[in-house]
Amino acid sequence: MDGKGRSIDNICIERFWRSIKYEEIYLNHYKSISELRYSIDNYMTKYNSRRLHSAIGNKTPNEVYFKAINNIDSKLLQKVS
Repeated sequence: MDGKGRSIDNICIERFWRSIKYEEIYLNHYKSISELRYSIDNYMTKYNSRRLHSAIGNKTPNEVYFKAINNIDSKLLQKVS
């Protein structure tokens, strides 16, 4: 079931790297590694906090993640109380 070459195991991260390569890296020429890192950091910030994703109901990944974390925290607090 699980092993090397299984395409669905890493589909989210593979899709992210495809997006960053085609939408950012291949379109620009970087003069230094620090410039590339800065560009990747900006892209990741945009991708996670401002870009809407149709697969998660036109929300940002940060919205979905932090909502899930808050739900887990509130459930843990209810168990402790």
